[in-house]
Amino acid sequence: MAETSAAQRGNTLPNGDIYVGNFAGLVPHGFGKYMWTDGTLYYGEWDTSKMTGRGVIQWPSGASYDGDLCGGFIDGTGTFKGVDGSVYKGSWRMNKKHGMGPMVYANGDTYEGLWNEGLPDGFGKYTWVDGNIYIGGWKSGKMNGRGVMQWTNGDTLDCNWLNGLAHGNGFCKYASGACYIGTWDTGLKDGHDSSTEPLATDNCVQDSGVDKVLVYEREYVQGVLISEKPKCHDSGMLDSGKTQEHTWQKQSGGPMETIFKGHRSYYLMLNLQLGIRYTVGKITPVPLREVRSNDFGPRARIRMYFPTEGSQYTPPHHSVNFFWKDYCPMVFRNLREMFHIDAADYMMSICGDDSLKELSSPGKSGSIFYLSQDERFVIKTLRKAELKILLKMLPKYYSHVRAYDNTLITKFFGVHRITLKGGRKVRFAVMGNMFCTELRIHRKYDLKGSTQGRSTKKQNINENTTLKDLDLSYVFHVDKPWRDALFRQISLDCMFLESQFIIDYSMLLGIHFRAPYHLKTSSSHQSSLERCGIPDSELLQYEEKSSWKGFLLVAHEPGTTVGGSHIRGSMVRASEAGYEEVDLVLPGTGR
Repeated sequence: MAETSAAQRGNTLPNGDIYVGNFAGLVPHGFGKYMWTDGTLYYGEWDTSKMTGRGVIQWPSGASYDGDLCGGFIDGTGTFKGVDGSVYKGSWRMNKKHGMGPMVYANGDTYEGLWNEGLPDGFGKYTWVDGNIYIGGWKSGKMNGRGVMQWTNGDTLDCNWLNGLAHGNGFCKYASGACYIGTWDTGLKDGHDSSTEPLATDNCVQDSGVDKVLVYEREYVQGVLISEKPKCHDSGMLDSGKTQEHTWQKQSGGPMETIFKGHRSYYLMLNLQLGIRYTVGKITPVPLREVRSNDFGPRARIRMYFPTEGSQYTPPHHSVNFFWKDYCPMVFRNLREMFHIDAADYMMSICGDDSLKELSSPGKSGSIFYLSQDERFVIKTLRKAELKILLKMLPKYYSHVRAYDNTLITKFFGVHRITLKGGRKVRFAVMGNMFCTELRIHRKYDLKGSTQGRSTKKQNINENTTLKDLDLSYVFHVDKPWRDALFRQISLDCMFLESQFIIDYSMLLGIHFRAPYHLKTSSSHQSSLERCGIPDSELLQYEEKSSWKGFLLVAHEPGTTVGGSHIRGSMVRASEAGYEEVDLVLPGTGR
């Protein structure tokens, strides 16, 4: 008796259902059409009586699905069209939207982002039919985590969200130019805040020669204004004096330009953002597991074509057609987890509504550097040879950073390639920005451990200059156990680089100076002083007059770190007179 019949035949089942197609013995297997008694129709692939493979389902209501199935469930990638006109094109698991995919709702609203168990969950962009937009985190179908709401009238709210409502610290910028920095509680302003408004001509701005803003110090309780104190400030003082907790107050580390439409890198930026959003959205729903040897191999790649009109797997976009390749996605997914990088935050930082920033002066290697708007991540272009070296060392790199929490080696979060029309290839590496910290970095050093040509002319030094070995005249004092641990880590990192035949490397050092008169102030004024630093115009003069040429570093108190977002392991921090938030302070001011 033959096990499989290649010829199609039809069967009417006892319950009235009808199947026409291929069989394996007595069960559907291969391609076939199945009609239920209620009028539901499926035609597509079968595997031992289960809908598995590609297929189409049509319901009596008029709804339809075209895509992957597995074990009788909608599972994989496919398009669902609802009877109400809604359309979802993306990933599925066990009959529910799960993974990455865009959704067009019946009322015209759209959502593009991550799904979990049928609901928006993770990073996503929601656009209302009236033009309002939300970009940020979601949980169980509601706005949750960090996110930005943009209204059509020009107002923007960047804050934390909980169950669909603003909740926590945030920043609101109004179309009028006014700003609000404060706290929300379940959608209502709550607590102390700072608000600014542009001033019309009055006594406060006459003959000033500078732009003036009106600053309000307000206190809210559950949305009710309790007190208000107006103050007048010039905008320059306001900009230089405030160092708040989030990205819009970050100080840039050097000359750079934001990439807008018309910029030479605009379409390249759009392609990079589309590709990273696709890759992270595809790999994040996959259960976390240990990396395997084949995760580093030549087949560990995600490839996708992005036509401008969109496809079954990609959304339409306003850039040029391009091919995308993502290298070792599972490895870098684990590295991001290892460095405590949340997938939603990662996509929002690089792929959110804000543009990237391009450093106006590329490095000596010829590479171009980009920064995310919040400056958490650096994106560097790579030559083909550099890419090969990085991929070759990736297994050992992964083992090294996993073994040593305090490694000083650059953190890599992704490696990608874009192929444009005509075959031009652009390769990128996404790295952590070590200078992304709540404290302003006043001095940066690139230390190679040599003296030949390792100095900078004094007249060329400004706040953006990266200094060299001979420019560093300070001595760092640290307890012996910390010194030993630091030197041990440097030795281990250097041994790793040498084992990979990498000899051209250096150490980046950033220093934040703390004004001495702040440290001498009584502790009762700490809260009002903790965000202040030395003005740029005074820094060089301050250094010249200062007789202190050493730093005292001690261990920080647990839970008081303000380091970068991707720091692991223990930190060394200087602390004097109870100022635990200070990274480096001049000795002799508190002990």
